[in-house]
Amino acid sequence: MSKHPDLSFLREDTRIILSGRDPYRYGGSVNPPVYHVSTVLAESIEQLNSRDYLEEKGVQEMAYGRKGTPTSWALENAVAELEGGYRCLTYSSGLGAVTVALLSFLKAGDHLLMTDSVYAPTRKFCNSVLKRFGVETTYYDPLTGADIRTQLRPNTKVVFTESPGSHTFEVQDIPAIAEVAHAHGVKVLMDNTWASPLFFKPFEHGVDVSIQAGTKYIVGHADAMLGTVSTTKEAWHELLDCTGYLGQCSGPDDLYLAQRGFRTLAVRLRQHQTSALKLAEWLQGRPEVTQVLYPALPGAPGHEIWKRDFLGASGLFGIELEPCSEEALVEMLNGMRLFGMGYSWGGYESLLIPTNVQKFRTVVPWRFEGPLLRIHIGLEDVEDLKDDLNDGLKRLRNYCG
Repeated sequence: MSKHPDLSFLREDTRIILSGRDPYRYGGSVNPPVYHVSTVLAESIEQLNSRDYLEEKGVQEMAYGRKGTPTSWALENAVAELEGGYRCLTYSSGLGAVTVALLSFLKAGDHLLMTDSVYAPTRKFCNSVLKRFGVETTYYDPLTGADIRTQLRPNTKVVFTESPGSHTFEVQDIPAIAEVAHAHGVKVLMDNTWASPLFFKPFEHGVDVSIQAGTKYIVGHADAMLGTVSTTKEAWHELLDCTGYLGQCSGPDDLYLAQRGFRTLAVRLRQHQTSALKLAEWLQGRPEVTQVLYPALPGAPGHEIWKRDFLGASGLFGIELEPCSEEALVEMLNGMRLFGMGYSWGGYESLLIPTNVQKFRTVVPWRFEGPLLRIHIGLEDVEDLKDDLNDGLKRLRNYCG
């Protein structure tokens, strides 16, 4: 527990530093100790027998390593504080967080509405595991707002959102979706990884369950895997119970790295945003680029909803190139000096990968003619990144003649 239980009067940068911390509980240690533990001894049979009751009541008291330690609670309390949720749990990966969240609120015979722009591994989970368990998934146009009501069924239990959408960056009208869903007793789940809890407040916009791949911006250094799920008070016990049934938890060393990254989240995200916006504006003027998919960019798809609902933008965006051959794209990508090619994002390093998600989309016609690139802008000097992109685009143009 934090020494400052009420942080609401403080500005966000200060809350990021204080939330989840209680240095004087640990002899003045600024960072919570890393607990490597499985067995937790009880001083009496009465204390041992009380542990299940205390967990049910939400008391954070050590009972067994998998059920939580001061290391996990420090991060979970901090994330819940920043997102505005009731409580939070951590998982071994972002995908692990997504799958447990879905399983917590769905059962055989239920219907799930899933955005068509969802992260591909989430789609695969729905089409395989959930299908096998008797849950029917219907994919919907991510640009659907209040019209989501036309796709609700009597057995619809969850509407899953991801905003902006994976790879194609559609910005969803979360408040409109939430209002309709709640009127029909349907829970709204959201993958909030892109904006992080710093730039989008899910619970203020009607979300019941907020999921993040903490691997990305919370960890922030490409050296640990982690997932988080925060909920409203009403949704908490369903998540807690399912997490326990599935034996899910996160490792202490990964939690430590995530805590360390969390404290610098505000500083890093501001730099990611500043550099990304500069490069997005520059790319918008390049002849090789058809369009830039960055919601923070005026005139970009989804900009008006982003401006209304979001508090900032991260360093991840997409670009559509003019139609070109695969060989030309290879020529561009293989010569990059600063932009690495690899999965994930959110670390200090810049990344660039081609994306081919057309084969996964099932609802709306594919609106892109040229190849798509997903770009993550890291913390390097923006002029150096611009030079690298400029050289790459020149190689592309020269190859095409």
